[in-house]
Amino acid sequence: MENYNQTSTDFILLGLFPPSSLGLFLFTLIIPAFLMALTGNLSMVLLILLDAQLHTPMYFLLSQLSLMDLIYICTTVPKMASGFLFGNKSISFIGCGVQCFFFVTLAGSEGLLLMSMSYDRYVAICFPLHYPIRMNRRVCVLMILGSWSMGVVNSCAHTVYVLHIPYCRSRAIDHFFCDIPAMLTLACRDTRVYEYIVFFNTFIFVLFPFIIILASYGKVLLAVYRMSSQEGRKKAYSTCSAHLTVVTFYYVPFAYIFLHPKSLRSPAEEKLVAVFYTILTPVLNPVIYSLRNKEVLGALRRVAGKFCSKAL
Repeated sequence: MENYNQTSTDFILLGLFPPSSLGLFLFTLIIPAFLMALTGNLSMVLLILLDAQLHTPMYFLLSQLSLMDLIYICTTVPKMASGFLFGNKSISFIGCGVQCFFFVTLAGSEGLLLMSMSYDRYVAICFPLHYPIRMNRRVCVLMILGSWSMGVVNSCAHTVYVLHIPYCRSRAIDHFFCDIPAMLTLACRDTRVYEYIVFFNTFIFVLFPFIIILASYGKVLLAVYRMSSQEGRKKAYSTCSAHLTVVTFYYVPFAYIFLHPKSLRSPAEEKLVAVFYTILTPVLNPVIYSLRNKEVLGALRRVAGKFCSKAL
């Protein structure tokens, strides 16, 4: 292994794949996934923006999820790809801080947004007559602003901390992005108190929303079971299963990494699990919410038809 010890303030990202033929093969799988996530999430944001029939709370929340996933995957994959292809593994101290800030912001905001989306479905299915009042435009905007704001405030605190602790060991981060737990292993200060804070923070942004989501969908499934309309029951099950799939792929890896004892984790394991919430989830979200959703497919046909008619 190369010696990455250095005296500069730059960090070194060791990357996701080994510099071998196997690494090259695995890397070729990441690029199509990145392009799919980029295209799918950008298309969802634009489609919801352009089609008036999708201007409802459910789709406004979904547009924010797609926007978060779009920024999410652009925060980690391009730098990882650059390091693998060109050997440019160095990242500046400030660049690492910026990457930390965006990653933690999006991780926290998306967790809270998924909780808001579960509440939206809970009200729509369990209290359909009250839905226009409980989930009006003002409530929807407050949910979105609250998710972003709490994510930013939380991220600022973590980013300031990791940028101010002394790093007196190797600057080589055994990860493919500036992940805070991986950076803490390089610190020469005792970080146990901060690790307890991270554990508590994980409860607020991961476990608490996850519990709320499970409770919401428990009530939703009970209400769906009591439905007399088979068509309505089928539609509700489809919507719920889509959301629960997203929730599972997002929350479970996060909970595993941040609640699992550090002594029982390995850098290779951490990088593999991180692939789920940094790459796989942004790829799956637009697929799940578009290909399984007749309203989105209908909006796609309408918008495509408008552009085709203008072109002619």
